Formats: sequence, structure tokens, C-alpha cells
Amino acid sequence: MSTRPKPKRINLALQGGGAHGAFTWGVLDRLLEDEQIEIAGISGTSAGALNGAALKAGLVADGKGQDRDAARAQLDGLWHSVAGVHDLRLTTWFAQFAPHNEFISQAIAASPAFAWADMASRVISPYSYGPFYANPLKSVVEKFDFDRVCADIGPRFCVSATNVRTGKIRVFDGHEISTDAILASACLPTVFQAVEIDDPSTGNREAFWDGGYTGNPALFPLFDPALPADIVVVNINPLFRPDVPTSGADIQNRINEISFNSSLLRELRAINFVKRLISAGQLAPGQMRDVLVHMISDDVLMRDLSTATKLVPSAVTLQRLKSAGRDAASQFLDQHRDDLNTRGSVDLEEMFG
Repeated sequence: MSTRPKPKRINLALQGGGAHGAFTWGVLDRLLEDEQIEIAGISGTSAGALNGAALKAGLVADGKGQDRDAARAQLDGLWHSVAGVHDLRLTTWFAQFAPHNEFISQAIAASPAFAWADMASRVISPYSYGPFYANPLKSVVEKFDFDRVCADIGPRFCVSATNVRTGKIRVFDGHEISTDAILASACLPTVFQAVEIDDPSTGNREAFWDGGYTGNPALFPLFDPALPADIVVVNINPLFRPDVPTSGADIQNRINEISFNSSLLRELRAINFVKRLISAGQLAPGQMRDVLVHMISDDVLMRDLSTATKLVPSAVTLQRLKSAGRDAASQFLDQHRDDLNTRGSVDLEEMFG
């Protein structure tokens, strides 16, 4: 009599990147279809924090942390809210006839409305709007059931933000996670006013900006011995671009990508250093966590997109991103399922060689 294989337990590290987080939506949608994948921990930043909150809230809907259908429905609802449409599936039939992603990106960037908004964000402070200021993400985030997001069952979930005054990362987990914590994690300082949250450890009210500056996403909260050693990074900011940008928009876009990847690369470099020490026998067994790193990404797709498609959630682009995320997750499972819980599938030595 055959026995069912033991599920592969993994942690997810969900990167931020505005509307490009729809790629992560697709990745999660595909992973949730696979009952041999068990999500034990989630660390999310910015769009990754929103995806993580939807994922956690759905999984715990059954009171056990295993409701995959509810998790997929929660993710669908999140991105329909972001797109401002009732059902993104309505875009599927004409997405194949719509212009190429690069053309859509260029068209949005060249539109007078986007050009004005982009220029305004560089010279006008979000504090200039006075009583007319409103965070457009608030209505989206407030829809989460935070009793579920903060539940003790299901995967451990944390989100990261950047303390404006100290420049240090702040990790919110458990019952610390709230509407404000997620808004803080997604707070681009040129677009949104800093989100202020009381710090019970100091008694001070602290201001926070986007977590991408200090942890995109933060990996270290997933080093806990109670969690599996495997961390699957869902990367939505291209690590590599073959061409040197020359236009002002392309230069700014690449600056943003490098900035929002820098904290991730620092943590991966540190993991690689520890792995080398373990391999050389310079660390006693169990002294440091031997993390197994995996990555799901589609740099080719992301290089066709830009800051414009991060900030303007085109329904067609979101649907394409979801589809690409599903494909990337399927390819990852086909190629690396056997690596999970056994070895890392990212060659860190080559990455930092």
C-alpha cells in the first residue's frame, strides 16, 4: 500500500514592487493548488505584505490554517480591489490581443497624467495636500480580517517597515500587524505621508516608510528553528539588466530596482558567508541556521515593465503578471521540487562570485 509523501514545508519571502506584486499573486495561486506544499512562514514587504495578509487570512478561514480555496479567493479579492474592477478574469480574453507589455509601460509613462503625477511627486511633498490628503491603499487594506491575519494558527506572518528617524528596520508580527503596519510597509515617501504607529517598547510614536529600503523582504525573521530551513524568495525587481539605462525615466527606474534589491542581496550574502563557514567546519552544528535559498522570478518579463506599471495597475498588465507568476511557480516546482527540504536551488557562490 503506497503512502502519501510528506508535504514540503517552506517559508515565503515576498518582495515589494507596487502593482508588479500581481506576479506574486500568480505564484501563490499556483502554490496553493499543490497540496504537497505547506507554507509555514511568510515575510512580506509592501505589495508582499498585502499578498501575505491575504494569504494568511484565507488559509486560517477554516480554523486550521489549511483553507487553500479561501486563500486563493482572498488573493483574487485583493487584486480586484487594486485594479478597481469586479473580476479581472474579464480581461483574460482580450489580454492576448492587447499591445506588448513594454508598449503598455511606455504608453503609461508617456501619458500626460502620469508625467504630471511623476513630476509632482518629485517637487511636491505629500504633506502639501493638508486636509485633502488620503492614502488610497487604506480602503484596500481595511478589508482584511485582522483577527485572521493575526491568528496564532496557520503560517507565521510578519511585515517590515523602515523607521524614518533611525533608518532601521521594524518587523511587525503576530498581533502587532494592523492596517497601519501594512500601510507603513507600503509607504513610498514621495507619494504617501509617513505612517505613525505607537511603539510600546519606547512609548514613542514612530514614523515609518516603505520596508523595501531596509528589508525587501526581510529574511532573518524566518531563521527561527521552529520554521523549515527553506526560504522561497518571490522576486519582482530584476536583479540584472543587460543594458545600461540612458533616458531619465530608465535611469530612475534602475536606481529604484537597485535600491529595493540591496537589502535582499545583503541578507543573501550573509547567508552565503554562514554556509561557507559551516562547509569549512568553522561553525559547530546548530550554531547558525543553514538556510536553503530558492527563488521564483521572471526577470525577462519585469525588464519590459517600469515604474509606470508599478504605480498604475493596468488590468491587462495585472492579469499578465498573474499568469506569468503561475507559470514561474509551475516551472520552479517542476525543476526544484526534489530540492525542497534537501538543498538550496540558488547558487549563492555564483551570485556573489
